[in-house]
Amino acid sequence: MKWHHACKVDDILPAGGVAALFGGSQVALIRPGEGEQVHALGNHDPFSKANVISRGIVGDVAGVAVVASPMYKQHFRLSDGVCIEDPTVALPVYPVRIEHGDVFVMIGA
Repeated sequence: MKWHHACKVDDILPAGGVAALFGGSQVALIRPGEGEQVHALGNHDPFSKANVISRGIVGDVAGVAVVASPMYKQHFRLSDGVCIEDPTVALPVYPVRIEHGDVFVMIGA
C-alpha cells in the first residue's frame, strides 16, 4: 500500500465526486461539502456492475453522509462504504490525506 496523488480538492465540486484510476483500481473521490474533506470509495457499483459511484448523488440519510448510486439508487455510507439498504454489501474504502489542497489516496496499486 502506498500514497498516490489523485487531484486537487478544488477539482471535486462540493457535494460531488470524480473518478481516479490507480493501476487497475477505479476509486470514487467524494467531497461531501464546501470544506476539504474527501472520501475515497470503490467506484464499482456492486448492484449494477458498472463503475459509476463517482457520479452518484451525495447527501445524507438520517444524518449519515452517503452517496447514492446513479443506477439503482442504493445508498453507501461515506465513512465505511456499507450499503444502507443491504448491510451485507459494502464498497471498499481507502484512506485519504489532504496536503496543501492536494488529495492523496492510499491504495495497493
